[in-house]
Amino acid sequence: MTPDVRFELLWPEFLVAGLAFLVFTLDFFVRPARKEVLAWVSAAGLAVIIAFTVPFLLNEHDSLFDGLYRVDSYALFFKVLSMGIGIAVILGSLHFVDRRLTHPGEYYAIIIVSVLAMMMMAASGELLTAYLSLELLSFCLYILSGFALQDRRSNEASVKYVLLGAFSSGLLLYGIVLLYGALGTTHFAGMAAALEGTGGVDGRLLVGLALVVAGLGFKLAAVPFHMWAPDVYQGAPMPITAYIAVGSKAAAFALALRLFYEALAPAYDEWQLLIAGMAALTMIFGNVVAIVQTNVKRMLAYSSVGQVGFLLMGIAALSPLASNALMVHLVGYSVTNFAVFFAITAFYNATGKDDIPDFAGLAGRAPFLAAAITVGLFSLAGLPFLAGFVTKFYLFSAAAAEGLLWLAGVAMVASLISLYYYLQLIRQMYIERAPEDEGGSVTVATPGVLAAVIGAMALGTVLLGVYPEPVLATIREATAALLDTGSAWPTLGSAGQ
Repeated sequence: MTPDVRFELLWPEFLVAGLAFLVFTLDFFVRPARKEVLAWVSAAGLAVIIAFTVPFLLNEHDSLFDGLYRVDSYALFFKVLSMGIGIAVILGSLHFVDRRLTHPGEYYAIIIVSVLAMMMMAASGELLTAYLSLELLSFCLYILSGFALQDRRSNEASVKYVLLGAFSSGLLLYGIVLLYGALGTTHFAGMAAALEGTGGVDGRLLVGLALVVAGLGFKLAAVPFHMWAPDVYQGAPMPITAYIAVGSKAAAFALALRLFYEALAPAYDEWQLLIAGMAALTMIFGNVVAIVQTNVKRMLAYSSVGQVGFLLMGIAALSPLASNALMVHLVGYSVTNFAVFFAITAFYNATGKDDIPDFAGLAGRAPFLAAAITVGLFSLAGLPFLAGFVTKFYLFSAAAAEGLLWLAGVAMVASLISLYYYLQLIRQMYIERAPEDEGGSVTVATPGVLAAVIGAMALGTVLLGVYPEPVLATIREATAALLDTGSAWPTLGSAGQ
């Protein structure tokens, strides 16, 4: 460790941790009837920290604690994305928490702590630091998935998540041990140097790589490590299902990108086929099994599994273009998924139902919610003029550019399959008639804050599909910091030309 560590570069993390303790403390003094104040304090606090963090770290490129922690444009991008996800989840939860959950102070504070864990995962430059950050995020999600204490399904989801999460953590930690034994270091830069210096990859290293991939595969819900996702998605409180679908994947891929690009790139030939095969299997399995689901949360769980397969293409391709494509797909996936999940949350708040047939006639009862869900589902399927089309185009192009044409072909088939089951839900909303409508129109009211969040996410889905350049420019800078490359590498902007 160098004696002149710049601790001030950790101010964003300190502020987020302080905000979590502030919310915990305020919870003791706020009357039960005014607990929504805690949500506003949490969301406003994260917004202020974003406004501070961007100019404060914009041109900073440093490595703290002898490489354990990175401060660069890549980490900054995911810090802002993590806090933005936290704001969306907090505001999207406001009405749900008021009606269906207890202990709102702990709920919002734990979300903030999980945001801190996501920020640390993106900035980790060493395996054990990354592991601790990942476990902090996992512990928060275990608690949040079981936060509906009176709901048996929520309790069951939390128990399953904890048991399988502990198993996957053991796999990941044992893989780290084997990698350390083979390479003599857990620092990403040192691992890359050790791999370049070895004449070949021995069995111990291969087993370690396989276990690390398996551990990360669980966190990502990649096949065959996806078994927890449907039950946890269905049982968790609705906003937390959205958070798990978006936040955990954004953080896990932020870590995976840095790990595979900075540490494991010299062993690319040893793991590329493994990741590509996992991507293909995940895409096909997730989208095929989603067809037969009758619960909307389970359908979106398998849809989310399929989306992980698309994102794994960016890891398998291993290029600056693929890194850019993966990151822009994460952004598009986040706003799209939130638009769908928060609209479904509004419907659930009003009806207490979440089976697909329950959405029959929604277009007549709540046209705004039906439109938001439709825009989101069409984007997830990859239809033109929406975020999903643009981000999938770049992702498929990146895979094809690296010789993975077969994988891009599998991805296109999987996208076509997904359109079928998305249309099943859309058909219920716009064609089928709700039984209760036979005696009169039944409306579904959407609170103002939740409606604003849904509208913002749906608008973001359209804007990213029509004009993605501002997001792409930011992502190109983040990728340049990740790969430490110059203009000689191809960039995402030129790929679409």
